[in-house]
Amino acid sequence: MSAEAELSGLHSTKSTRRLEQIAGLRVRGIGDHVDLPQLVVCGGQSAGKSSVLEGITGLPFPRQDGVCTKFATEIILQHSDGERVIVATILPTSSRLERSKLKLQRYKRHLAEFEELPEAIAEVGSLMGIRGFKDVQEGPAFARDVLRIEVTGPVGLHLTVVDLPGLISVANDDQTEDDVRTVQDLVDSYVANSRTIILAVVQASNDIANQGIIQKSRRFDQAGERTVGIITKPDLINKGTEKRIALLAKNEDTTKLKLGFFLVKNPTPSELASGITSEQRRKAENRFFQSPPWKEQALRMDRVGVMSLQKFLQNLLDQHIERELPKVREEIKSLMRKTEQELTALGDDRPTVGHLRIFLSRLAMQFHNLTTSALHGNYHETDPTFFGESGVETHSTRLRALTHRLNSEFSSYMRDNGQKRKVVSDESDEDSESMELEEEGQLLVTEREMRDWVKEIYINSRGRELPGNYNHVLMSELFHIQSSRWHTIADDHLTALYSEIEAFVEAVLNHITRDSQILAELLEITKLSLRKSKHAADEELSKLCQDEKQQPITYNHYYTDNVQNARQESTRNLIKKALSETSDHDWNGKFHISNNTVDTEKLLVSLQKRVIVDMDVQACTEALAGLSAYYRVALKTFVDNVCRQVIERHLLRPLPMMFCPESVAAYRDEDLKRIAAESPENVTKRKDLRDLHDNLGCSLRDLRR
Repeated sequence: MSAEAELSGLHSTKSTRRLEQIAGLRVRGIGDHVDLPQLVVCGGQSAGKSSVLEGITGLPFPRQDGVCTKFATEIILQHSDGERVIVATILPTSSRLERSKLKLQRYKRHLAEFEELPEAIAEVGSLMGIRGFKDVQEGPAFARDVLRIEVTGPVGLHLTVVDLPGLISVANDDQTEDDVRTVQDLVDSYVANSRTIILAVVQASNDIANQGIIQKSRRFDQAGERTVGIITKPDLINKGTEKRIALLAKNEDTTKLKLGFFLVKNPTPSELASGITSEQRRKAENRFFQSPPWKEQALRMDRVGVMSLQKFLQNLLDQHIERELPKVREEIKSLMRKTEQELTALGDDRPTVGHLRIFLSRLAMQFHNLTTSALHGNYHETDPTFFGESGVETHSTRLRALTHRLNSEFSSYMRDNGQKRKVVSDESDEDSESMELEEEGQLLVTEREMRDWVKEIYINSRGRELPGNYNHVLMSELFHIQSSRWHTIADDHLTALYSEIEAFVEAVLNHITRDSQILAELLEITKLSLRKSKHAADEELSKLCQDEKQQPITYNHYYTDNVQNARQESTRNLIKKALSETSDHDWNGKFHISNNTVDTEKLLVSLQKRVIVDMDVQACTEALAGLSAYYRVALKTFVDNVCRQVIERHLLRPLPMMFCPESVAAYRDEDLKRIAAESPENVTKRKDLRDLHDNLGCSLRDLRR
């Protein structure tokens, strides 16, 4: 075929507009982000794919062994009234290293004639590192990269066709197992795309049912809506097997396709050498299939020859495009939304220091608003998406709710386990065995063991006081020992809450910026402020704990109330015991008195005999009652002070000011540049995103026509 001849192929009034729209999407680069309808020619090696491609597109594909089958070739035809332009470029696979990608992306060759295509293919194969091309002696036999050939001019149609490497069934000396997997994966990536029309090329002399492409089409196109079988090289089959091939071509054999098969005859080597035209090929095919033995097979002539294939693909492509375009529009809309979000995350251009300050001030305002809302519990006023749904029980961004929960757990734990010695049994039998156990730094004791401990401290702390009394040293020692766990428990609570605050701040910064450089700088700034706050909180907690080590002091009336209640309870128990003994011994078990003075006096005398007070025990009992009363009052005060003076004052209250417009205003120009200056990559990324967004918008408008 002459390279100067006008290209022809799939072209009709009905499909022209849609094909032009799809071509427009590809010109704008949308096809790199959204799958677009396309034709893919695939099959086994030496199945005649190149001849089928040439028949469909009118492009003369080189047929040298091992040249065109080593990587995918994407042919993009764009009809226009201008001069014909042929450009070859490379689309590198995403798995390549960045340096290798850039090298392949820089490749661009303008072809004056189609005859230069073999030379361009050799160049591309060498750049891809495929062995056998030019001076490449080692490396893979196939590549996942794509050669893109764009033909613009009077080609007669808008169309994209992809030629894939031939499927390999088994490895051999020239093709390893890795090569087999590479080709299989590459073909799978194309045929799995729901917008790809699969042109399954099978050689007539092979067992069709076992052809790899037929099996793949059944796997990826189970509905059978986009697979067309193309039987090639019927002139090379054994004599007498024409009937079997005819049954297959008529879709009456055991291997059937919903869209059926086409039977085409490839040009002979002599025809290719003489430069056969499309019209000459059509006539040659007609003569071949209308001659014996094919004439006797009652073939459907609309299923024979490349021209019939073109017409069928015309209608199929029309239907396929109309079915897929609504999905394409939705994906473009979705991609536009995603692009807008990425542009928002990048922010506006900031070429000067003034722009940098404004940009950072806006981020700081977002940070200030989010942290303030989190502290005030206003989760739906500033940014509901950041704080999540209200139904979530534990959400790290809901800082006030999280703080309340952790503070409540701290308060409960202090109330139940804050004391060094905890009475867990009311065992009063003097002969009972000791059960003193240690659990997480706490001693679990009986009431008797508690009294024994108080008595031991009482004996070792006596001064000048008279028997039955205790001095202030006893109360101090008892309380200091009982409250010795407070600092450790409070410090653990402080550390746990600080860790949650760190996570919250990081979540806020991740929410307001996606720029990794800015995020890293802001994290460093806020972490420095958080560490200062933590240090101040630790010092404040140490002061509170140091205050608790001083002489007990309180003016809380609950202390005196608790002491009086304890004394009354002790007196009541003493009288109750004495009254029981009096009733048993002096009243013969039948206790009854009248209101006369004789009975009353008798009762008092009996009680006086039995109310015997051990002065040391009395002093220890008073001390234990005082300790219990003071401990409860001091515990409440300590817990409140930790929550208010340590956590609120030093950890929570400073949060909004760690990064706010006021702090940005104080930044030096050098700080602004270090924190927020854009990298060249970001500048390029913003430009690319804006171009993509504009192209997506234009594409949507085109698709509405």
